[in-house]
Amino acid sequence: MSTTETARAVEQQAAGNSFLVDVWITLKRWLRKAVRNSSVVFEALITPFVFLILFTQVFGQLAGGPIQELFGADVTYVTFLTPSIVILSAMVVATHSGMGLIDDMNSGMFDKILVSPTHRGAMFLGKALADMIRIIIETGMILVLGYVLLWIDSGGSVGTYIQTGLGGVLGVFAIVVVFALWFTAFSNIAALVTQDATSAAIWAYLVQYPLFFASSAFVPISVLPKWMQLVATINPITYGVDAVRALMLGQDVLTVIDVTAFSGIWNTVVPAVIVLGVFNLVFGGIAVFLLRRVASSRVS
Repeated sequence: MSTTETARAVEQQAAGNSFLVDVWITLKRWLRKAVRNSSVVFEALITPFVFLILFTQVFGQLAGGPIQELFGADVTYVTFLTPSIVILSAMVVATHSGMGLIDDMNSGMFDKILVSPTHRGAMFLGKALADMIRIIIETGMILVLGYVLLWIDSGGSVGTYIQTGLGGVLGVFAIVVVFALWFTAFSNIAALVTQDATSAAIWAYLVQYPLFFASSAFVPISVLPKWMQLVATINPITYGVDAVRALMLGQDVLTVIDVTAFSGIWNTVVPAVIVLGVFNLVFGGIAVFLLRRVASSRVS
Protein backbone atom coordinates (compact mmCIF):
# COMPACT_ATOMS: atom_id res chain seq x y z
CA MET A 1 0.00 0.00 0.00
CA SER A 2 1.39 3.45 -0.94
CA THR A 3 2.14 6.27 1.53
CA THR A 4 -0.77 8.29 0.13
CA GLU A 5 -3.21 5.41 0.63
CA THR A 6 -1.89 4.81 4.14
CA ALA A 7 -2.39 8.46 5.06
CA ARG A 8 -5.89 8.45 3.56
CA ALA A 9 -6.91 5.34 5.52
CA VAL A 10 -5.64 6.77 8.81
CA GLU A 11 -7.23 10.14 8.01
CA GLN A 12 -10.59 8.46 7.51
CA GLN A 13 -10.29 6.74 10.87
CA ALA A 14 -8.96 9.77 12.75
CA ALA A 15 -12.32 11.48 12.94
CA GLY A 16 -13.60 9.06 15.56
CA ASN A 17 -15.95 6.91 13.50
CA SER A 18 -18.51 4.49 14.88
CA PHE A 19 -17.51 0.87 15.37
CA LEU A 20 -19.30 -0.29 12.20
CA VAL A 21 -17.73 2.46 10.09
CA ASP A 22 -14.29 1.46 11.37
CA VAL A 23 -15.05 -2.16 10.47
CA TRP A 24 -16.11 -1.09 6.97
CA ILE A 25 -12.99 1.04 6.41
CA THR A 26 -10.72 -1.77 7.62
CA LEU A 27 -12.58 -4.32 5.48
CA LYS A 28 -12.19 -2.20 2.33
CA ARG A 29 -8.51 -1.59 2.97
CA TRP A 30 -7.69 -5.29 3.33
CA LEU A 31 -9.76 -6.27 0.28
CA ARG A 32 -8.07 -3.58 -1.80
CA LYS A 33 -4.69 -4.75 -0.57
CA ALA A 34 -5.49 -8.38 -1.50
CA VAL A 35 -6.65 -7.44 -5.00
CA ARG A 36 -3.49 -5.44 -5.69
CA ASN A 37 -1.18 -8.18 -4.43
CA SER A 38 -1.76 -10.55 -7.34
CA SER A 39 1.02 -12.96 -6.31
CA VAL A 40 -0.74 -13.71 -3.01
CA VAL A 41 -4.06 -14.30 -4.77
CA PHE A 42 -2.36 -16.55 -7.33
CA GLU A 43 -0.60 -18.62 -4.65
CA ALA A 44 -3.80 -19.03 -2.65
CA LEU A 45 -5.53 -20.37 -5.77
CA ILE A 46 -2.82 -22.47 -7.38
CA THR A 47 -2.06 -24.76 -4.41
CA PRO A 48 -5.64 -26.09 -3.99
CA PHE A 49 -6.14 -26.27 -7.77
CA VAL A 50 -2.97 -28.34 -8.23
CA PHE A 51 -3.89 -30.66 -5.33
CA LEU A 52 -7.40 -31.25 -6.66
CA ILE A 53 -6.33 -31.87 -10.25
CA LEU A 54 -3.27 -34.02 -9.53
CA PHE A 55 -4.72 -36.08 -6.67
CA THR A 56 -7.93 -36.91 -8.53
CA GLN A 57 -6.13 -37.79 -11.74
CA VAL A 58 -3.23 -39.71 -10.16
CA PHE A 59 -5.04 -41.49 -7.32
CA GLY A 60 -8.60 -41.53 -8.66
CA GLN A 61 -8.42 -45.03 -10.11
CA LEU A 62 -6.55 -46.42 -7.12
CA ALA A 63 -8.80 -44.94 -4.44
CA GLY A 64 -12.06 -44.96 -6.37
CA GLY A 65 -12.95 -48.59 -5.57
CA PRO A 66 -12.53 -48.40 -1.77
CA ILE A 67 -14.32 -45.03 -1.70
CA GLN A 68 -17.32 -46.47 -3.54
CA GLU A 69 -17.43 -49.48 -1.22
CA LEU A 70 -17.66 -47.15 1.78
CA PHE A 71 -19.91 -44.39 0.44
CA GLY A 72 -21.80 -45.92 -2.49
CA ALA A 73 -21.37 -46.51 -6.21
CA ASP A 74 -22.25 -42.92 -7.16
CA VAL A 75 -19.41 -41.42 -5.07
CA THR A 76 -16.19 -40.85 -7.00
CA TYR A 77 -12.80 -39.77 -5.71
CA VAL A 78 -13.52 -36.29 -7.10
CA THR A 79 -16.61 -35.88 -4.93
CA PHE A 80 -14.74 -37.43 -1.98
CA LEU A 81 -11.71 -35.13 -2.35
CA THR A 82 -13.39 -31.82 -3.24
CA PRO A 83 -14.44 -31.10 0.39
CA SER A 84 -10.82 -31.60 1.46
CA ILE A 85 -9.52 -29.13 -1.12
CA VAL A 86 -12.18 -26.61 -0.11
CA ILE A 87 -10.81 -26.76 3.44
CA LEU A 88 -7.21 -26.62 2.19
CA SER A 89 -8.02 -23.50 0.17
CA ALA A 90 -9.43 -21.84 3.29
CA MET A 91 -6.25 -22.65 5.21
CA VAL A 92 -4.01 -21.22 2.48
CA VAL A 93 -5.93 -17.93 2.54
CA ALA A 94 -5.87 -17.91 6.35
CA THR A 95 -2.09 -18.34 6.31
CA HIS A 96 -1.75 -15.07 4.40
CA SER A 97 -3.82 -13.29 7.06
CA GLY A 98 -0.94 -13.37 9.52
CA MET A 99 1.61 -12.35 6.91
CA GLY A 100 -0.58 -9.38 6.00
CA LEU A 101 -0.54 -8.29 9.64
CA ILE A 102 3.27 -8.48 9.67
CA ASP A 103 3.37 -6.38 6.50
CA ASP A 104 1.30 -3.73 8.30
CA MET A 105 3.71 -3.82 11.24
CA ASN A 106 6.75 -3.44 9.00
CA SER A 107 5.24 -0.62 6.93
CA GLY A 108 4.19 1.39 9.98
CA MET A 109 0.49 1.18 9.14
CA PHE A 110 -0.22 -0.88 12.26
CA ASP A 111 1.27 1.80 14.53
CA LYS A 112 -0.56 4.62 12.74
CA ILE A 113 -3.90 2.89 13.22
CA LEU A 114 -3.13 2.26 16.89
CA VAL A 115 -2.63 5.97 17.63
CA SER A 116 -5.83 6.87 15.74
CA PRO A 117 -9.28 6.69 17.39
CA THR A 118 -9.99 3.41 15.58
CA HIS A 119 -11.76 0.77 17.65
CA ARG A 120 -9.30 -2.07 18.31
CA GLY A 121 -12.04 -4.64 17.89
CA ALA A 122 -13.04 -3.12 14.55
CA MET A 123 -9.45 -3.42 13.36
CA PHE A 124 -9.52 -7.16 14.06
CA LEU A 125 -13.09 -7.78 12.84
CA GLY A 126 -12.66 -5.86 9.58
CA LYS A 127 -9.54 -7.83 8.75
CA ALA A 128 -11.23 -11.14 9.60
CA LEU A 129 -14.24 -10.29 7.41
CA ALA A 130 -11.95 -9.48 4.47
CA ASP A 131 -10.29 -12.88 4.89
CA MET A 132 -13.69 -14.61 5.04
CA ILE A 133 -14.83 -12.92 1.81
CA ARG A 134 -11.72 -14.17 0.03
CA ILE A 135 -12.29 -17.65 1.43
CA ILE A 136 -15.93 -17.69 0.26
CA ILE A 137 -14.90 -16.66 -3.27
CA GLU A 138 -12.20 -19.32 -3.46
CA THR A 139 -14.57 -21.95 -2.06
CA GLY A 140 -16.95 -21.23 -4.93
CA MET A 141 -14.12 -21.56 -7.45
CA ILE A 142 -13.00 -24.91 -5.99
CA LEU A 143 -16.57 -26.25 -6.11
CA VAL A 144 -16.82 -25.23 -9.77
CA LEU A 145 -13.47 -26.89 -10.55
CA GLY A 146 -14.63 -30.07 -8.81
CA TYR A 147 -17.77 -30.09 -10.95
CA VAL A 148 -15.71 -29.63 -14.14
CA LEU A 149 -13.39 -32.52 -13.21
CA LEU A 150 -16.38 -34.72 -12.39
CA TRP A 151 -17.98 -33.79 -15.72
CA ILE A 152 -14.79 -34.75 -17.58
CA ASP A 153 -14.36 -38.03 -15.69
CA SER A 154 -17.99 -39.03 -16.19
CA GLY A 155 -18.04 -38.18 -19.88
CA GLY A 156 -20.51 -35.34 -19.42
CA SER A 157 -22.96 -37.22 -17.19
CA VAL A 158 -22.50 -35.74 -13.71
CA GLY A 159 -25.83 -36.38 -12.03
CA THR A 160 -26.33 -34.63 -8.69
CA TYR A 161 -23.10 -32.95 -7.61
CA ILE A 162 -24.16 -31.75 -4.16
CA GLN A 163 -26.75 -34.16 -2.80
CA THR A 164 -28.31 -31.73 -0.32
CA GLY A 165 -29.21 -29.13 -2.95
CA LEU A 166 -29.03 -25.36 -2.61
CA GLY A 167 -29.28 -25.56 1.17
CA GLY A 168 -26.26 -27.84 1.13
CA VAL A 169 -24.30 -25.39 -1.03
CA LEU A 170 -25.01 -22.57 1.42
CA GLY A 171 -24.13 -24.95 4.25
CA VAL A 172 -20.76 -25.69 2.65
CA PHE A 173 -19.92 -21.97 2.58
CA ALA A 174 -21.04 -21.60 6.20
CA ILE A 175 -18.97 -24.57 7.39
CA VAL A 176 -15.87 -23.32 5.56
CA VAL A 177 -16.18 -19.92 7.25
CA VAL A 178 -16.68 -21.51 10.68
CA PHE A 179 -13.65 -23.73 10.06
CA ALA A 180 -11.42 -20.96 8.72
CA LEU A 181 -11.84 -18.73 11.78
CA TRP A 182 -9.62 -20.82 14.06
CA PHE A 183 -6.78 -21.08 11.53
CA THR A 184 -7.03 -17.38 10.69
CA ALA A 185 -6.66 -16.72 14.41
CA PHE A 186 -3.71 -19.14 14.57
CA SER A 187 -2.03 -17.40 11.64
CA ASN A 188 -2.36 -14.05 13.40
CA ILE A 189 -1.10 -15.58 16.66
CA ALA A 190 2.02 -16.74 14.79
CA ALA A 191 2.41 -13.26 13.33
CA LEU A 192 2.05 -11.51 16.68
CA VAL A 193 4.47 -13.88 18.43
CA THR A 194 7.19 -13.99 15.76
CA GLN A 195 6.61 -10.61 14.06
CA ASP A 196 8.46 -12.12 11.10
CA ALA A 197 6.77 -13.23 7.85
CA THR A 198 9.04 -16.22 7.22
CA SER A 199 8.71 -17.55 10.77
CA ALA A 200 4.93 -17.07 10.78
CA ALA A 201 4.62 -18.94 7.47
CA ILE A 202 6.73 -21.80 8.83
CA TRP A 203 4.46 -22.02 11.89
CA ALA A 204 1.39 -22.18 9.64
CA TYR A 205 2.79 -24.78 7.25
CA LEU A 206 4.13 -26.98 10.07
CA VAL A 207 0.60 -27.16 11.45
CA GLN A 208 -1.31 -27.22 8.18
CA TYR A 209 0.19 -30.08 6.19
CA PRO A 210 0.91 -32.67 8.93
CA LEU A 211 -2.63 -32.22 10.26
CA PHE A 212 -4.05 -32.54 6.76
CA PHE A 213 -2.51 -35.95 6.24
CA ALA A 214 -3.53 -37.06 9.75
CA SER A 215 -7.21 -36.50 8.99
CA SER A 216 -10.00 -37.78 6.76
CA ALA A 217 -8.95 -35.40 3.99
CA PHE A 218 -7.34 -37.80 1.51
CA VAL A 219 -8.40 -41.27 2.64
CA PRO A 220 -11.01 -42.69 5.04
CA ILE A 221 -9.91 -42.65 8.69
CA SER A 222 -10.14 -46.45 8.85
CA VAL A 223 -7.12 -46.95 6.57
CA LEU A 224 -4.82 -44.71 8.62
CA PRO A 225 -2.37 -46.16 11.18
CA LYS A 226 -3.78 -46.33 14.72
CA TRP A 227 -1.72 -43.40 16.03
CA MET A 228 -2.90 -41.22 13.13
CA GLN A 229 -6.48 -42.22 13.86
CA LEU A 230 -5.99 -40.89 17.40
CA VAL A 231 -4.63 -37.61 16.02
CA ALA A 232 -7.58 -37.42 13.63
CA THR A 233 -10.00 -37.60 16.57
CA ILE A 234 -8.79 -34.24 17.93
CA ASN A 235 -7.86 -32.76 14.56
CA PRO A 236 -10.09 -29.81 13.52
CA ILE A 237 -9.40 -30.58 9.85
CA THR A 238 -11.22 -33.90 10.26
CA TYR A 239 -14.35 -32.12 11.48
CA GLY A 240 -14.21 -29.41 8.81
CA VAL A 241 -13.70 -31.89 5.97
CA ASP A 242 -16.33 -34.34 7.25
CA ALA A 243 -18.94 -31.59 7.70
CA VAL A 244 -18.47 -30.36 4.12
CA ARG A 245 -18.35 -33.96 2.85
CA ALA A 246 -21.61 -34.82 4.65
CA LEU A 247 -23.33 -31.88 2.95
CA MET A 248 -21.97 -32.82 -0.47
CA LEU A 249 -22.64 -36.57 -0.24
CA GLY A 250 -25.84 -36.35 1.81
CA GLN A 251 -24.48 -38.93 4.26
CA ASP A 252 -23.35 -39.19 7.87
CA VAL A 253 -19.59 -39.58 7.35
CA LEU A 254 -18.15 -38.76 10.78
CA THR A 255 -16.32 -41.82 12.13
CA VAL A 256 -13.92 -40.45 14.76
CA ILE A 257 -16.79 -40.10 17.22
CA ASP A 258 -20.09 -41.96 17.21
CA VAL A 259 -23.03 -39.54 17.34
CA THR A 260 -26.59 -40.81 16.96
CA ALA A 261 -28.54 -38.07 18.73
CA PHE A 262 -29.59 -36.45 15.46
CA SER A 263 -30.43 -37.91 12.06
CA GLY A 264 -28.57 -38.37 8.78
CA ILE A 265 -26.03 -35.70 7.93
CA TRP A 266 -26.73 -33.82 11.17
CA ASN A 267 -24.91 -36.55 13.11
CA THR A 268 -21.82 -35.21 11.32
CA VAL A 269 -22.58 -31.51 10.92
CA VAL A 270 -23.74 -30.67 14.45
CA PRO A 271 -20.81 -32.20 16.38
CA ALA A 272 -18.39 -30.81 13.78
CA VAL A 273 -19.71 -27.27 14.27
CA ILE A 274 -19.52 -27.66 18.06
CA VAL A 275 -15.90 -28.86 17.93
CA LEU A 276 -14.91 -26.10 15.50
CA GLY A 277 -16.69 -23.55 17.68
CA VAL A 278 -14.53 -24.58 20.64
CA PHE A 279 -11.38 -24.20 18.53
CA ASN A 280 -12.58 -20.77 17.39
CA LEU A 281 -13.19 -19.59 20.95
CA VAL A 282 -9.79 -20.80 22.16
CA PHE A 283 -7.67 -19.52 19.28
CA GLY A 284 -9.75 -16.37 18.81
CA GLY A 285 -9.37 -15.51 22.48
CA ILE A 286 -5.60 -16.01 22.33
CA ALA A 287 -5.35 -13.89 19.16
CA VAL A 288 -7.32 -11.00 20.70
CA PHE A 289 -5.25 -11.18 23.90
CA LEU A 290 -1.97 -11.06 21.97
CA LEU A 291 -3.23 -8.28 19.71
CA ARG A 292 -4.09 -6.14 22.72
CA ARG A 293 -0.73 -6.88 24.36
CA VAL A 294 1.27 -6.07 21.23
CA ALA A 295 -0.81 -2.95 20.62
CA SER A 296 -0.21 -1.71 24.17
CA SER A 297 3.54 -2.33 23.94
CA ARG A 298 3.85 -0.49 20.61
CA VAL A 299 1.82 2.52 21.73
CA SER A 300 3.56 2.95 25.09
